[in-house]
Amino acid sequence: MLTYSQWFQGHGEKHKAIMAKLTHLSPDEVIRYFRFDNMVEKEPDFCELYKDKKKCHDMKELNCYLCACPNFRFKESGFNVREGRVLYSACSISSKEGGQFLTDDAIHQDCSGCGVPHHESYIKRHFSRDWFEMMRDVVPYGDEDDA
Repeated sequence: MLTYSQWFQGHGEKHKAIMAKLTHLSPDEVIRYFRFDNMVEKEPDFCELYKDKKKCHDMKELNCYLCACPNFRFKESGFNVREGRVLYSACSISSKEGGQFLTDDAIHQDCSGCGVPHHESYIKRHFSRDWFEMMRDVVPYGDEDDA
C-alpha cells in the first residue's frame, strides 16, 4: 500500500509529464484538457479509476487538474493524537463537504464528498503549470523528507 508521500510524489511526476506535452496550450486550454472525459481518453494511466471510466467524485463537470487538493494536509508521522487516534490528514479550510474516516487507531481526511478543487473556476483562480507549486502547503513544514 502506498503512503501519502509516495502517492503525492508519483502523482506529481505524472502531472509534470502531461504538462510537458501541453506547453503550447494556454492556461484555459490546459484546464479544459484535464476534464474527466478527455483524460480518460487521452491519459488513461493518470488515474487508476480511468480504466473503468469511474469518477472519484460524483460531479457532472469533474476536472482532474487538481486530482490532489491544495487544501489537503498530511503528515506521515501524524499531527497529533485525538481520543487515542493519530490524526494523519486534514482539510485546511474545513470544507463542509469533507469528513473524516476513523479506524481504531487513526483519523484520515475523507475528501470523497468534496468537489472544491475540481471546479474549473477554482483551478483558474489558483492555476500554475507547476503542480508541486500549487501543492506546496500540503506537506507541513518539517515533514518534507516524507514527500
